[in-house]
Amino acid sequence: MRIIGIDIGGSTTKIIGFYNGKLFSPMIVRANDPVASLYGAFGKFMAANGLELSDIKQIMVTGAGSSFITDKIYGLPTGKVDEFRCIGMGGLYLSGLSEAIVVSMGTGTALVKADNDNAVHIGGTGVGGGTLLGLSNRMLNVRNFSDIIETARGGNLNNVDLTIGDITRDTLVGLPPEMTASNFGKISDLATSADIALGIINLVFQTIGMLSIFATRIYNIKDIVLTGNLTNVPQAKEIFSGLSKLFNVNFIIPENAEYSTAAGAAITYDKRMPFNEIGK
Repeated sequence: MRIIGIDIGGSTTKIIGFYNGKLFSPMIVRANDPVASLYGAFGKFMAANGLELSDIKQIMVTGAGSSFITDKIYGLPTGKVDEFRCIGMGGLYLSGLSEAIVVSMGTGTALVKADNDNAVHIGGTGVGGGTLLGLSNRMLNVRNFSDIIETARGGNLNNVDLTIGDITRDTLVGLPPEMTASNFGKISDLATSADIALGIINLVFQTIGMLSIFATRIYNIKDIVLTGNLTNVPQAKEIFSGLSKLFNVNFIIPENAEYSTAAGAAITYDKRMPFNEIGK
């Protein structure tokens, strides 16, 4: 019998299956209405995997849109799980770790301290995908992720960001000359759209990265698992790799990172963690 994890957002729903200890068939559906998005994702998932309702043991929902789900889905046992617990459990499962700071990079960013027994929301920032889209729209008239990524190709941060090397010739312990001193602190009149797009991406990921690093120091944990849609931005790997080397932490982007919260919903049921039944 399969367990289905569903992460319902405002405009997207992510769904993934869990069977015999393994995740399968992650999918995403976009719709403005969360209920329509949920049922669209569930129908697509069932058809793609050739499943009947009798094959499903439990459906677990989470995310902001899960508040609109008040009845069982097609009469099947349905539970609602705290989103932060799902973020933590999903991040640990996908990374294979027993303890980590799990970062969910969505419209904004949430940070969760997770271990095998618990997940605790420790804070976050409004800087995230919404920031990336908003700044790109205002500064470049570019409105979607794929166009931002493409625009940023070939960009040069030296035409946008002020570095330590720009402001001092002295050697500062722990602060290499190429490190950012001020995002957009040196933007040139000659900066191209590619330079600006890369600068926006760098600002968002460096902000998220530094907050995550501060969390590792508070909790004495070196592993940071990155999840959410922003993990698909190609420039993320290079930016977080640089921060890893500089601050001696491990930024990890696991496979299927964008489905981590949906995965966590299914896994919390498998681990017999608390949840609220829907439509008793």
